[in-house]
Amino acid sequence: MSYFNIRPFFWGEILRRHIVRQFPVPFLTALALLALTAAIPLRAQEPKVSIVPEKSLRPRTVTPRPTIRLDKTMVLVPVTVTDAGDRPVTDLALDAFKVFEDNVEQKIANVSQEDGPVSVGFIFDASSSMKNRMDVSIKAIEQFLKSMMPGDEYFLVSFSEKPTVVNGFTQSADEILGALSSVRPEGWTALHDAICMGLHQMKFAKNTRKALFVLTDGGDNSSRFSETEVRTMVREADVRVYSVGLFDRPRFLEKVAADTGGQSYWVHKLKELPETIDRLSREFRNQYVLAYSSNNVHNDGKYRRVRVELLESLRRLPVNVLWRRGYYAPPD
Repeated sequence: MSYFNIRPFFWGEILRRHIVRQFPVPFLTALALLALTAAIPLRAQEPKVSIVPEKSLRPRTVTPRPTIRLDKTMVLVPVTVTDAGDRPVTDLALDAFKVFEDNVEQKIANVSQEDGPVSVGFIFDASSSMKNRMDVSIKAIEQFLKSMMPGDEYFLVSFSEKPTVVNGFTQSADEILGALSSVRPEGWTALHDAICMGLHQMKFAKNTRKALFVLTDGGDNSSRFSETEVRTMVREADVRVYSVGLFDRPRFLEKVAADTGGQSYWVHKLKELPETIDRLSREFRNQYVLAYSSNNVHNDGKYRRVRVELLESLRRLPVNVLWRRGYYAPPD
């Protein structure tokens, strides 16, 4: 032990012995009690620290969101109305709509026009049949991206015999287009699997408005998932589906789009594709949101069908109404 370690102890011991010789034990005992009493208020002034049990710090279980967004007790239904020229009708008032849930009319509390950023997933066909259609299809995606707004985000899934996430969520149009340039067409068509992968990828979206944009030239011939399974997954997700079928009419995609309140387009000639993309972009950006409180107060987790109608006078006009066809009620 060094000199510097011994020295404090040495002088402390001498001081203690000197005090004991000079003062009697009772006096020293009283002095110690007085010092202890004086220290008590100081301890009372020290800050208190609350210790939270580890169990209470664990994250809460998050209940999956229903198909149509529920805002507390309100059901929010996206609706698109277009005229005979496929132009959005954007000047309708609250009393222009009627909404029914399982054939029971509901009281509409509010009608607003949906705005704000969107999360879009491109589901791009890269099967061998797209070999001579790649350039015009990539230009179609580029055309759609020109309508992007601040806060929008996109991802890209390409598919042939199996789907692949080529690019995760990004707000850069150039990043999506750069990823598309690396896609090479080959193999069969796993359309169903690609939609399922897109729905899974959408779980990482930052925006509440979500949509899949499917571009394909044919039906499915290589998927593990069936049409029924895909439609069930789409109904459980809060995602609209828009699709463009090149030459082949996408019957399955028409059903999926109708389930979600989206739209399906059929392009007969490649030169029609730019105009179709314009129509898709207009409808995608112009929607109403109907809000109502459901008369059915049971949280049974069952699927509830929704129907939207216009007033009798408006139904006589050549208009087209698209809406999400139902939602799953919250479970108990």
